[in-house]
Amino acid sequence: MNYYISDLHFCCASQLSGSGSGYDEREYKTLEEMHADMLARWNRKVTNGDTVYILGDISKRGKSEELIALVAQLKGHKILVHGNHDDLSDYRLRQLFEEVCNYKEITDNIRGNAYKLVLCHYPILFWNGQHIGNILLYGHTHRSPEDVFFQDCIKRLNERKDLHEEDQDFLAINVGCMQPYMNYEPQSLKELLEARGIEIPEKKKKGR
Repeated sequence: MNYYISDLHFCCASQLSGSGSGYDEREYKTLEEMHADMLARWNRKVTNGDTVYILGDISKRGKSEELIALVAQLKGHKILVHGNHDDLSDYRLRQLFEEVCNYKEITDNIRGNAYKLVLCHYPILFWNGQHIGNILLYGHTHRSPEDVFFQDCIKRLNERKDLHEEDQDFLAINVGCMQPYMNYEPQSLKELLEARGIEIPEKKKKGR
């Protein structure tokens, strides 16, 4: 099983409730509480046979013994799509990931249907294959005015039927862990699509 998540921001007190930073204002009051809950949620769901694509910002910049210990406890084959806050200068942290890249294209499958995905930390307005149904998964913008603006741009692009196939809207999904449909844990593509109210057919039509 493949799972997706971004912007975990371990060790970042600026994400906590009452921090006054203007960031997520997550429900956690301390880093210890956040770490324990997110680790438990991850490991209840993910097995060591699963692959988790982390779309950037697993923590803050700088070396951290605590971060290494946390990542080492996360189950699954971890692939990191590099974000602007990721610091992999410590080899002990880097070796906990099976792959580190800045951008990745993969294929995932649901009920015999193949879905092509573009994975990037940053939202991209025009990505490879978007006009034929390739889905963008991204992070970086959290729950912010910038993300609202980006999704509005996608909506406006979808109103331009001359830009894509008639039955194929552009789809970009923010997989930041703080999103309500993410619930601070990795989500499968099936879960992400269902959260958007997208019906998954038993088998895709030929040519899609």
